[in-house]
Order: sequence, then C-alpha cells, then structure tokens
Amino acid sequence: MKYKYRAKTKEGEEQTGFVDAANRDAAITVLTGHELFILSIEETGKVRWYDRVSSYFGRVKRKDLVIFARQMAVLMEAQLPLTSVVKTLENQTAHPGLKEAALQIREDIDAGLAFSQALERQSHIFPIYFVSMIRSAEVTGNLDKVIGFLADYLEKEAALVGKARSAMIYPFIVIGLFAVVVIIMLTFVFPQIVPVFEQSGVKLPAFTSLLIGLGTFLSKWWIGVVLLLAIVAIVILDYLKTPEGVAFKDDLKIRMPIVKRIYVPLTLTRFASTTSMLLRGGVPITQAIEIVGQTIDNVIYRDLLHQVAEDVSQGEHFADALGKAPRHFPPLVSQMISVGETTGRMDQMLIRISDFYGKEADTLVGNLVDLIQPVLMIGIGIMVAVLFASILLPLYQLTSSIQ
Repeated sequence: MKYKYRAKTKEGEEQTGFVDAANRDAAITVLTGHELFILSIEETGKVRWYDRVSSYFGRVKRKDLVIFARQMAVLMEAQLPLTSVVKTLENQTAHPGLKEAALQIREDIDAGLAFSQALERQSHIFPIYFVSMIRSAEVTGNLDKVIGFLADYLEKEAALVGKARSAMIYPFIVIGLFAVVVIIMLTFVFPQIVPVFEQSGVKLPAFTSLLIGLGTFLSKWWIGVVLLLAIVAIVILDYLKTPEGVAFKDDLKIRMPIVKRIYVPLTLTRFASTTSMLLRGGVPITQAIEIVGQTIDNVIYRDLLHQVAEDVSQGEHFADALGKAPRHFPPLVSQMISVGETTGRMDQMLIRISDFYGKEADTLVGNLVDLIQPVLMIGIGIMVAVLFASILLPLYQLTSSIQ
C-alpha cells in the first residue's frame, strides 16, 4: 500500500512524500527509522475490499506475537546460535505470516544483515520499540535478556488490553441484541395487532401510537433508513481517517468521563513500561521518548511526547517537560520521574509508574464490568417493561370495553 506523509526532520524542516508499506504501522516504522517525526500519514488510492479482508484475516495478532517472542526468549536462553533460533521458530510457528517472516529473517541474517535490520524489514509484524530494543541489545551484548524482557512486556500488555477490550465489548453486544429485539417488535409484532385496535375503536395511549407510527414507518421505508444510516456511517468513518478526525477521536478518548478513566491509565502504563524497557536496553532518553510516542496510538500523546523529546534534548529535565501537560501526565508521573532523575534510577521509577497505573486500570476495568452488568440489566428491563406495557395497556382497555 502507498501512504502519503507529512513529517519534520531533526532540524525542524517540514517535508511531504510517499512511502510504500504493508500497513500504516509499517509505514510509521520506516519513516521513524529515517529520523522523521510524523505529523500526518494517510493511505492513498483505493484498496480493493477483498485485499482488505485478506489482510485482516492474515494479520499477526497480539497473542501470536507474544507466543513468538516467548519461544524466542526460551531458545535464546539455551545459548543456541541466532540462525538456529530463527530456524526453530520457523519450524514451530503455526501462523503463516510469522512463518514467512521467520524465513525472511533467517535469509537476511545469512546474507549478512544484523538481527535488528532483518526484523526492521518485517516492520508490519514487529513494532518499532521491539526493533529498537534488539538494536541496542546487539551493541550491549545482552540479546537474550532483552528478548526475555520483551516477551514479559508483550504478555503484560496483551493481558491489560484484553481485559479493557472485554469490558467495552460486553455492553455493545447486549445493547445490539436488545436493538434487534426492538426492531423486530416494531416492524413485525406491532403491525399485526394494529388492525385489532383500529376495529375495536379503543383510544390508544400516546406512547403506543408513537411506537405504532415508528413501526409503520420502518416497515415502509426500511431500505431508505438503512441507506441513510450507511451513508452517515461512511461519512463519519471517512472523517475519522482524516488528520482532523484522528485528532478529534483521540482527544475524545482523553476527555470522555468513563472512557478516559480506563484509557489514560492504560496509555500511561504503556508509556512508562516501554520507556523503562528502552532505557534498560541502552537506548538514549531522547530517542526512547520519540519511539514511545510513535508506539502510542494517540496523536495527542504523540505530539506531546515529541515536544517532550525536543525539550529534553535542549537540556530540560524529563520530569519538568512532562509537567507542562498535567492533564495527560498527572503530577504523580512527573514527581516519580523527578525522583528517578535525582537518584539515577529512572528505569525503576518508570516500572513503578507502570505497575501503579496498570493495577489502577485493572481495578477500574473490573469495577466497570461489575457495574455495567446490573445497570444494563436494569435499564433493559425498564425498556422491555415499557415496550410490553405499550401493548398490554391497550389490550386491557379492549377487554374491559368488551366486558
């Protein structure tokens, strides 16, 4: 796929251009590897729908990468040669995408490329922080330890994201099923009983009349309603792909009362754990901050961390640079980082920040799940009661008039 980008160089000059990559993450990795700070990036040209479907089902999922990294860590601990490690991974991996990637990595290593360079050529699978850590480990000579740390990090991140995703999916499924039931009631059940009420001459309650009118409208104009909803959805999705739309969506995640209470701690957990991991791997702090910014899927945080990296490169303390954005980086973060800068134990302070916000996110997700279930049941119960009352009340009036 081809992507159009707008970026800044290290010198602050703005440039635009095109880059070919397997997906958006791969394009970002390529550009970051050229020491560019990405301002915007978007896909150009039309992509066939079946290519999108094929790409979706063939992609490497987070859990696949976790298993791959863990297997790699175990093999590296056994002190096997790197080519033997990659060959074993190629044979053991069931995922076709990872198997092909392992084959390409082994061939690149045999051709004389460094392990990090071979991984970078598979940037659609291996995140930028993964490649950067491996590159630093090659210099320091602790490749086995770094890969083990990466495997631990990926497992922890996958568990956190999985819990948050489960908490958000459940209410959508329940509400979606309820919406289907309501539509069936309005379009099939109500039209069947309307003639009975009309023939009896019973005066219908206002709410029942409203529901019958809505059901009649949906029955007659359902094609138009579906088309209108599809057009609205397409317009919204297209807008959310623009730089302005992406910024709006990302800012909404930070501002929405319920969402931000989970999203911000999760983001801070990733920020702290990834920064700590990079620093422990020997990556310079300004480069580590830039890399972390590119790994966070939020343009607001990405821009902030780019500014923080610039401030730190000009001599400002890391904690002071973060303290300029207290809504995105709470005072606790900057205070603990300040202690880390003073004591020279920055990586340990970052791990404590990660643990703190990781536990907070875990607790919030658990509380949210516990809260959502009864609230949804009560809310849906009330709506079902109202729906059936709109039918039963006229029926009661009808039987009373007959008697």
